[in-house]
Formats: sequence, C-alpha cells, structure tokens
Amino acid sequence: MATWDPKKGVLYHEFNKFHKERSLREVSEPNLLRNIFPYTEVPKVDFDFAILPINPARIFLMTDTTFRDGQQARAPFTVDQISTLFDFLHKLSGSRGMIRQSEFFLYTKKDRKAVEVCQKKGYPYPIITGWIRAVKKDLANVRAMNLTETGILTSVSDYHIFLKMGLDRRKAMEKYVDMVRATIEKGIIPRCHFEDITRADIYGFCVPLAQKLMEIREESGIDVKIRLCDTMGFGVTYPGSALPRSVPKLIRAMTFDANVPEDLLEWHGHNDFHKGVSNAVYAWLFGCSTVNGTLLGIGERTGNTPLEALMIEYMSLRGHDDGMNTLAIAEMAEYFERELGHHIPENYPLVGKAFNATSAGIHVDGALKNEEIYNIFDTALILGRPPIVNITDKSGMAGIAHWVNSKMEVTGEESIDKNHPAVSKIYDEITEQYDQGRVTSMSDKEMTQLVKRHMPEVFISDWDRMKLIAREMAFKIVEQFTGNRAMSSGKVADMEKAMTEFIKRYPFIQYCYVADMDGKKLTANITDISEKSKFLDIGPHEDFSDRPWFIKPVKDGKVHVVGPFTSRFTGALCITVSAPLRDKKNKMQGVFGADIRLEELLKIEKELMEEHGVEFTETDIRSLTKKYRD
Repeated sequence: MATWDPKKGVLYHEFNKFHKERSLREVSEPNLLRNIFPYTEVPKVDFDFAILPINPARIFLMTDTTFRDGQQARAPFTVDQISTLFDFLHKLSGSRGMIRQSEFFLYTKKDRKAVEVCQKKGYPYPIITGWIRAVKKDLANVRAMNLTETGILTSVSDYHIFLKMGLDRRKAMEKYVDMVRATIEKGIIPRCHFEDITRADIYGFCVPLAQKLMEIREESGIDVKIRLCDTMGFGVTYPGSALPRSVPKLIRAMTFDANVPEDLLEWHGHNDFHKGVSNAVYAWLFGCSTVNGTLLGIGERTGNTPLEALMIEYMSLRGHDDGMNTLAIAEMAEYFERELGHHIPENYPLVGKAFNATSAGIHVDGALKNEEIYNIFDTALILGRPPIVNITDKSGMAGIAHWVNSKMEVTGEESIDKNHPAVSKIYDEITEQYDQGRVTSMSDKEMTQLVKRHMPEVFISDWDRMKLIAREMAFKIVEQFTGNRAMSSGKVADMEKAMTEFIKRYPFIQYCYVADMDGKKLTANITDISEKSKFLDIGPHEDFSDRPWFIKPVKDGKVHVVGPFTSRFTGALCITVSAPLRDKKNKMQGVFGADIRLEELLKIEKELMEEHGVEFTETDIRSLTKKYRD
C-alpha cells in the first residue's frame, strides 16, 4: 500500500523505495488479498496513485498457445487439424516469424504425433515448444521430442501454493528452483509460468523467485524465461492502480527489481473482464517483449488474447506489418467454422461475417457513397473482407442487387443485375415499410425472406442441400479411409481385408475396388456377401482407365466425387468416390473407388456428421456447390 507524506508532498510506495525487499516473505497462512478479492463481491481495483511512464520493449513479439491452453475449453483437435492450424500460424507469422513460438502438450500419443507432424514441415517459425508440470519425470517427454524449450507450471499465488498444492511458499520455491536446475541440466531452456500472478504477493514471493531464476541463468549460461500468467483475467491498466493487478507495475517489478531482461519476459492473459487485448498491449508498452495468445482467443472460460487482434495492434503501434499475412486471418477463421464447427458471432471483430457491415440507415447512405466513411480500414485489402452494406430505403435497386450477390454468393454470369424484375419488387416492399415510418435497416433475416419470395432460384433446395452434404460426408469418409496403413501397403490381401471392414462399418457402400496406375483392377469386388453375385460382370484386371472416377485422381492426386447416377448393377441412385493411394514415400500407386448408395447414406447423414464432428452453414453449402459443380 502507498503512504502519503504531507510535509514533503511525496507518495511513498514500493516503487519509490530505493532498497526493495528481495527475500522470500514466509507466511504461516495464505494471504488471499481479501481486501481486493472478497469473492462474494466483484473484485476491487486498489490504487497507490503512482503513475509510471511507458517504456516500450525494443522488440514486440507474439507466441501461441492454441494447442495447449486453447484446447482446454473445446473438443481436442485431431492431428490433421493441428497440422492445418500450424500451417495457418506459419502463414500469419510471416517471413520474420512475428508469431515466434507455439507450445504443445506432450502427454498423449496424439500430442506427440502432432508435434512430429508439425516438426516435419520444417518451418523456421513458429518454433515448437512444450509445456509440462513441475515434475522431473515430465522432462522425458520434452527430450523425446527433441524440443529446445519447455514451459513449466510454476504457480505463484497463495491460492495455488497453499490451497491447491498444499505447500508453503518456501517449499514451492524450492520445488520450482530444483525443477529449473533439472531442466537446464538436460540442455533445455525453461520457461517458468508464473501462474495466477495477479493474485500473488509480488515482492514477498514473485520477485524473490524471479531473482533466483536470474541467478541460475547467470550460473548456467542458459536463458531462463518467465511468463506472467493472468490466469483469471484480473489484470488492469488504469493509471495509478496498484499491485498485484496493475499490468505496468507487474512488468516493471520483473524488469527493474528482479532484473529479468525484457526479451525473457512474456505476458499471458485471459479475457474474463474484457481486458485481454488491452492488458497484452500494455505489457508491450511497459517493457515486456513477448505476449502470448491463441487463434480467435479460444481458451478456458472466456478465452485468451486473440492472436489476430494482437497482429492488428502490432501494426497500429509499429506502423508496419513486418511481413505478417493479414489475409490469412479470414482464411483461418473460415477453417474454424467450416472444419471445426466453431461458431463465430457475426459481429465478432475482424472475422465475424458482419463485422464490417453498416446497418444504421443514415450510415448506409454514407457508406454507399464512400465506404471509407464507415469502414475501420480497407478491410478488403488487409483482411480480404470487403465492407457490407445493410439495406434501407436509401440503398436503391443497385444496393439490393449488391446484397443478393454478396450474401447469396452469386457470381460471374449468374450475378443479379439491378434491372432484374425481382429486384424492383423487393425494392417496392422495402420502400413501403419506410413510408410507414421505419427507421432501422433491414436485417439479413428479413432480406433473406424477401429474396426467397421473389428470387427462389438463388437458393439451394432442401433436396440439393442433402445431396451436397451426403457427397461431402462420403468424401471425408473415403479420404480418411485411404490414409490408413493397409491401403498404403501395396499388398492386395491387406487392402481387401481393410475394405471388407470398411463396408461393414458403412453398409451404404455398394462395393469398392482398387485399380493400379494403368487403370487395371487389382482387387476383388469387395461387397456385402448377399450382393456379390450382382457384380460378377466386373472381372479380374478389368480396365477402368477411361472412367472419370479414375482419370481425375490420376491427373491431380486428389479425392473426387462423381455422380449421382443410377447403378446398372442394382438400380440404386449412387455416387462414386475415388481417391489416390500412396506408398510410404508418398508416391501414388493406384486409385481406390467406392460406389455409394446415396439414399441409404442420406438416412444416416446426421449420425455421420456427429461422428466426424462437422456442421454445415449456409456458406458451407454454397462452397460445396462450387466444389461439386463438375
């Protein structure tokens, strides 16, 4: 707490002291700071009224924890999903690696497989790091993955030390110091996660611990990093606010009092009180070189600091992008929605579908004249997302046509012109509402209803929608199946055994087969025993080289869906899904084909979507229309 000297007119507080307390402050009972955190009330902001000048770090960097902290509030990612998201992190980071590191769990086979897959990409950035508990046996996982750095859970508040771990401060400090020494002995850089620092005794525990870690660094010649974890989002940036909640004073305590170099200091914040981004930026501005976040801010409770927001803040503060790829932000968000079923609110900053939509009637009028009036920046250039204008009576028929084309994704020769007869009918209905006194813009839902009434041709029928989803689910199932070990073995017996199990699991598969690179059938006709006689006409070594399902994968090495068509063997409405088969060296060695009864697949469509954890939005359906247009 601060002390005011009325004679000298000076406010004395811990930052004014010439000699700081540097030794561990032992306590018999946990200090839960009840004056600030009463629990039965909203947490309080304490003020010492000392205002610090900003002292920005020389270099601003970002690190990622999407695959560690980010996964703790959602269904775990698959290895393939982690691989794709890691590609996005590399793309976002740019050539200079502004997203410098990405940390991974190491405990399960899947965790370690994900690390291996990402390591094989050979990207210089983000550098892959680990995360472990303060338990020496966990170091084996770090060494096994050949990682040069790992995060270590080093909780610093009495909430964690006393109430969670059952230790006292001295025992906790000894445990952490011992763990850091053991890590350095293995040749691994330790990154100590000062968990729950915004509820900790800064000068009674955190600074002494940090000083000890810096001593070990000097002795060993190996860097020791410190991550300041605002676990509950209690950090604040108000001028004159006091420790432990003041972000500027936390940074200053570490850099000035504990002598932690700014490039070894990192901020990790949560967003429980809507302060995730501002706290991270203040960490930069007061001398912390690195801030940590996740893609879209995913993470425990309200989530972490969004990396995409940090990228934009970086550009705003530094005045340039340093090679970061901002166009990949929208691509990444679309992947989250399309492939991971992650719902992004339409008004979510930077990536929501309507984040740059102008809605107020008077604003729409201005935006139609010049988009710069109501657009935050050139979102088309920087994010690949042109501004959207919601409809009012001022939009005119050109505005309505633009809405239809952009919202319904009608492009090319199919684009709707303002002279389309239906546009004038929609315009008349809208104008009538404003003549009767309406002042708000038309919602997307209202516009969709009007367009559906007057332009049904731009919508996809329920039947077509079902067929598109069925084709996509068949695509995913076959793509996943052909990646298994048996199908890449090149051994006919192994492939036939795997295919037999495949059709048992998915009875809507009429029959499947494999052709070599010349189009000659390699395997028997794999089908249900009750239908085997129907396919006797397809004999051994039949030539499929002129079939579209064979030609397409051979040409581009991708999975393809052909049909629907009526099967000449069973009379059922079918689609054929074909996929390249590759050996262990990734060389294409043949083509797998499966005829799938469409109507049977449609009956269990929902179950398949649940099994694979996917949902399909209107945008997804329109993307599928383009994908399967051939």
